[in-house]
Amino acid sequence: MRAGVAAPGRRVAIMQPYFAPYLGYWRLLAGVDLFVIYDCVQFPRRGWVHRNRLANARGELDWLTLPLKPAPFEARIDAVAFAHDAPQRLAERARAFPALTQPPAAAREYLNAAPLDGGLIDYLAAQIAAARDLFGFDCELMRSSSLQISAELRAQDRILAILEAVGGTDYLNAPGGRELYDPQAFAERGVALKFLPDWQSGYESVLQRLCDSPPEALRAEILAQTT
Repeated sequence: MRAGVAAPGRRVAIMQPYFAPYLGYWRLLAGVDLFVIYDCVQFPRRGWVHRNRLANARGELDWLTLPLKPAPFEARIDAVAFAHDAPQRLAERARAFPALTQPPAAAREYLNAAPLDGGLIDYLAAQIAAARDLFGFDCELMRSSSLQISAELRAQDRILAILEAVGGTDYLNAPGGRELYDPQAFAERGVALKFLPDWQSGYESVLQRLCDSPPEALRAEILAQTT
C-alpha cells in the first residue's frame, strides 16, 4: 500500500438471525462488507428467531412457527435443534397460509433453504444466504459462534469483542440500537457507530413479500432505505 493511503475500512453488522424477518432487516446485508450472524446468545423463546406472522385464510396475521426440540431455558441460539418430525409439522402448519400453497420460485428457495433435520441455526443461516443471493447483495457471512468470544462478555462489550475479532472499523446497526450503545465506547476502540434510518415501509415477513413481489422489486425497496 502506498504511503499516505489509508487502509480500507471494514463495514460490519451483527444481528440475531430471525425466521423470515421484515424487509428492513435486510438493509444490514445491503450496507456492509461482513454480516455476523449473532448466534452465540440466549435463544429468546417468545421472540422472532423461530417464528413469524403471515396472512391466513381470513386475511389475518397468524404465527408460522418452526417445530423445535425442547431445550433448556438458558440454551444459546446455536444449540437449538429441530424436532424429529419438523418437516411434516411445518408442512402441515404452512397449509394455513394461502400464499404458501403455491409460492413462487423465490419464496420456495427461501423457505426451503436447508433441510429441517439439524440445528436451527443451520437453517436460519441458509435462509440469510439465500436472501442475500436473491437480492443480489455481496457481503460475507459469518456466525459469531465461530469466534469463541468469552461467555463473560455481555451486551455492548460482547459486540465490541466481535468487532475487534473481525477487524471491523464501521458498525452498522438497526435503528432500535440507538438506545443500546455508547458511541464514545466504540470511538475509543476505533469503530465508527452508525445506524440505519427508521424503516418507512411495512413490517410484513420477507416470506410474505417474496410471495407477492419479485426479488428485484424488493431489492429496490431495501436499497432505497439503506445508507
